[in-house]
Amino acid sequence: MGYSSFDALAFFFLVFLINLISNQALAWRPVDPTKGFISLTLNRSYYHIQRPYDVPEEQRYSFVNGVHKCWVYSTDKPHTLTSQTKPRTEIAIQGYNYSSGVWQFEGYGYVPYGTSGVCIMQVFGASAPHATTLMVRVYNGSLMYYKGPVLVPDIYDKWFRLNVIHDVDAAKVKVYINGTLKIEVDGRGGTSHAFKCGVYAQDNDSYYMESRWKGIKVLKKI
Repeated sequence: MGYSSFDALAFFFLVFLINLISNQALAWRPVDPTKGFISLTLNRSYYHIQRPYDVPEEQRYSFVNGVHKCWVYSTDKPHTLTSQTKPRTEIAIQGYNYSSGVWQFEGYGYVPYGTSGVCIMQVFGASAPHATTLMVRVYNGSLMYYKGPVLVPDIYDKWFRLNVIHDVDAAKVKVYINGTLKIEVDGRGGTSHAFKCGVYAQDNDSYYMESRWKGIKVLKKI
């Protein structure tokens, strides 16, 4: 039985559609954002715990069984006597401030139910009037780039892998969640940058804010 030109056209369209769907599936498949990067030495000596200035560290931060737990209250003081910023308990990574090149933060984060109006990870440093190049925030259970767009909804009570890549020279920032690229945005300038994670109160903050972290790494492109 012969085939008509319509049959041939339908066949080629079907092949095209299958290839298109396959390519899209591959594009959305999780990748390893750390490929092509080297992991730098990082231990607790590199961590500076920024917490309310009037309370001991152990009342806002703990490190047990490889898990960093940071918590703060909306009524807490800032991290220094002279600061006008909102309350925070953050792990500020020291010794790896950078001004050029391609750098990456990796960590496994966890946000318990109820924590909201808070930054859980930031790339500190930017050109005025900004103070940060990136903030990953949580509002009502959604993981967000600043106040939007939403990166991942329904983030409460589950571990997730966060990778942030900052290409200073190209002025680009990429955010991956569980190996999937969620957003790519322009940088915000600045002459020096550093990574932080924990909890830093923002607008409409909940009374109690907490995040947990493990497997924290700082990487640099080879």
